[in-house]
Amino acid sequence: MKPKQTYILGIESSCDDTSAAVINNGVVLSNVVATQSIHKEYGGVVPELASRAHQQNIVPVVQLALRKANIDKKQLNAIAFTRGPGLMGSLLVGTSFSKSLAMGLGIPLIDVNHMQAHILAHFIKSEEHTTPKFPFLALTISGGHTQIVKVTNYFEMELIGQTIDDAVGEAFDKSAKLMGLPYPGGPLIDKYAQTGNPNAFQFPKPKVGPMDFSFSGLKTAVMYFVERNSKDHPNFVTENLEDICASLQFTIVDYLMDKLKNAVKQTGIKEVAIGGGVSANSGIRNALRTAENKLGWKVHIPKFEYCTDNAAMIAIVGELKFKESIFTENNVVANARMKF
Repeated sequence: MKPKQTYILGIESSCDDTSAAVINNGVVLSNVVATQSIHKEYGGVVPELASRAHQQNIVPVVQLALRKANIDKKQLNAIAFTRGPGLMGSLLVGTSFSKSLAMGLGIPLIDVNHMQAHILAHFIKSEEHTTPKFPFLALTISGGHTQIVKVTNYFEMELIGQTIDDAVGEAFDKSAKLMGLPYPGGPLIDKYAQTGNPNAFQFPKPKVGPMDFSFSGLKTAVMYFVERNSKDHPNFVTENLEDICASLQFTIVDYLMDKLKNAVKQTGIKEVAIGGGVSANSGIRNALRTAENKLGWKVHIPKFEYCTDNAAMIAIVGELKFKESIFTENNVVANARMKF
């Protein structure tokens, strides 16, 4: 017989954010994230530095999550952790810590797929957020992934579209770097796009399968665009930054929406949810709200704190698995290329 009060500790360490959260019956009691600022100096995440920072951060982050949740570690019923996908060194820190803590407390261990967690974050209880009804389509967009997933239930998900090369978040960040913007550049493109003309410049939308994506060619197009226009006008990017950002963001968002519309048409499912770091982008949020009004979709957009990597989304998956007694053996290993 399972306890009425179920406390699940979630631990996330897939990339450069160390996070711990406690959830109780779908309600997040704490969600602590330690962000690693050191990567800004290098213009991107350095895996070795990320794993070292996780080692320094994980104990204080977990302690703070427990303190904010106002519970003792002995009250925990299970520990959920990100098994993959992600950076191997980073995943190893979270996996090893979770296994040790679960063994020490004598409680179940639950492994979580990071990308599935982005989708199931929609089931965290919140007054401001609606919960998707099954089946629904999920667009997961981040620095490492771009996918369209058909979600039949909590544990049955089918990948029906994905990028064949780079992820949308990488396209944003690399394009920003080409324009001389600091890392992470995606949020800055979104910021400058607010006051720019989205029709000022034209960028190509790569042609691949109806529900697949490609972003490598777009990055190349941005590189040539910057080089060509800066050759005779060194201040071209600075003088046209808002318009360039607005035009690029418009192209990327329109491309994402094209693929999502194809998925809705093929499956007949008009219940749509987004997740992942790029789901914080104002352009994609506005495009989805427009689709909801014009196309009759039911759209689900996560709260900003559940867009980027966080342990609350790991904890909610842990709670859902705990209810079904889906546990993990202690000999489990991290998987950097974990699939659905």
